[in-house]
Amino acid sequence: MAEKKSSSKEVTSQAETYAIVEASGKQFWLQSNRYYDLDRCNAEVNDVLTIEKVLLINDGKDLKLGKPYVKDAKVEIKVLEHRRGSKIIVYKMRPKKKTRRKNGHRQELTRVLVQSISVGTKTKKSKQAKTPTNKVESD
Repeated sequence: MAEKKSSSKEVTSQAETYAIVEASGKQFWLQSNRYYDLDRCNAEVNDVLTIEKVLLINDGKDLKLGKPYVKDAKVEIKVLEHRRGSKIIVYKMRPKKKTRRKNGHRQELTRVLVQSISVGTKTKKSKQAKTPTNKVESD
């Protein structure tokens, strides 16, 4: 009787580089060559911004954790477009008082593409060309 090797659950290494950054008072898990929606930034479309508030970087081999930020770490992002989020309905009602209020809200967002994640001299870049960089200031 021949034995079968079980390969149903293979362990995959996390060779993908990612960073956890702080932008506009929130924390985001960012990976290279992916796009994300952040709160509205004061930047033009196709501008390249630099986020220097990096809390954690994992490059597949080494994990660097900041206290509170990783020294000499930065993430370069490119602004793709300014957009608005989905509509949220806020409905307030007081029972037995005939008081009702219906309100709507759409969050102002900026869609960005992560171009590179770097620590010091090590850089994980995408295949796109670079343009001049600006710093992102969080609120």
